[in-house]
Amino acid sequence: MTNSRPLTGNSSPDDERAGLPANFVADAKTVRVVVAPDSFKGSANAHDAAEWIAEGIQSVIIDCDIEHIPMADGGEGTSELFSGETVTLPTTDAAGRLTEASYVYNAAEETAYIDVAAATGLPAVKDTPVPLTGDTYGTGVLIADAQTRGARRIVLCLGGSATIDGGTGILVALGANPLNADGHPLRHGGGALGELDHFDTAKVNIPAASVEWVLLADSEFPATGPQGAAHIFGPQKGASPEEVEKVDAALAHLCEVTGVDPDQAGYGAAGGLPIGITWLSELMHGTTEHVHVVSGARTVAAAQGLKEKIAEANFVVTGEGKYDEQSAAGKVASVVSELAQEAGATTAILAGAFEADVPEGVLAVNIGDQADHDDVRAQLVRAGAEAAVAYLNTSAAQG
Repeated sequence: MTNSRPLTGNSSPDDERAGLPANFVADAKTVRVVVAPDSFKGSANAHDAAEWIAEGIQSVIIDCDIEHIPMADGGEGTSELFSGETVTLPTTDAAGRLTEASYVYNAAEETAYIDVAAATGLPAVKDTPVPLTGDTYGTGVLIADAQTRGARRIVLCLGGSATIDGGTGILVALGANPLNADGHPLRHGGGALGELDHFDTAKVNIPAASVEWVLLADSEFPATGPQGAAHIFGPQKGASPEEVEKVDAALAHLCEVTGVDPDQAGYGAAGGLPIGITWLSELMHGTTEHVHVVSGARTVAAAQGLKEKIAEANFVVTGEGKYDEQSAAGKVASVVSELAQEAGATTAILAGAFEADVPEGVLAVNIGDQADHDDVRAQLVRAGAEAAVAYLNTSAAQG
């Protein structure tokens, strides 16, 4: 599907006003605007992005009624959108190096909200990617800690991981050790899973393994195959074409050993992490009913009351660092634009790059390269202003 040509975020708000049609007359009715972006990775968190985009919009539509709704899809920063106490403790990163990571614990709800990216995120190992040897052990440490504080429900936010280990690092942290046919422990990471024969469960942390699991997937991709964890996410985690094939086969073998269906939607998130969690929960309960793999963006949207707020809006703006084929598979931009289109609101997507077409009728605003972090605020303000001009032009054209 095609859409309006992406706009460039290089002009000032004054320039944006000059872009209005000569016969444009502002509607006396207040324009209701919802700004609901994801974070712009490494550049701006969702709270800041929403504030700066809104600033740009208000420089053009001065009398608008605007609401900021920071969003996330299960990636980095998702846990911060939920209420509770922030807990910080020592753990390990995806490469096994000592680090610190935080999660949110809501004692009243007996629920812990944990970003996999907090301990096992890609930025921490950008210097030395670990697609074959990286593991989720550090995230398992956070899970075990949360259970000791009283958590009976673990909400794992799956985006932004550096690993493709099928969640086996978490299993090790919780006492379930993968062994080969000779009974020897496997090497860390997804690259060794092709040698998996069985798990030693003699020392499983039963209380932690028995919790209710809610896995917020940032995509709908399956665990294996051409659209699976290795093929879709492996290259961005540093995997070569040969390593992609190796890890894909290893995850397929993990699914065979555990009896987990690799074709389930969302099971490719976080390097196939739902595979290990599903096996562990079934081991504890004899059923998979205590594992819920759900859309991260839709879950956050529901928690924020986004659908109800969009229903009253004329103009909805969302955004993310890069809009590509993954964006349409459950990311924030696609979920927000879908809700906006259902409500009949004009929609704009802001991104640093567009590598796929946005839905028909959606405005696309290119904010430019975000490499200069000091300029991100200015870029988002300009992009917000440009989106506002595009909205006013569209409104004028529609009469």
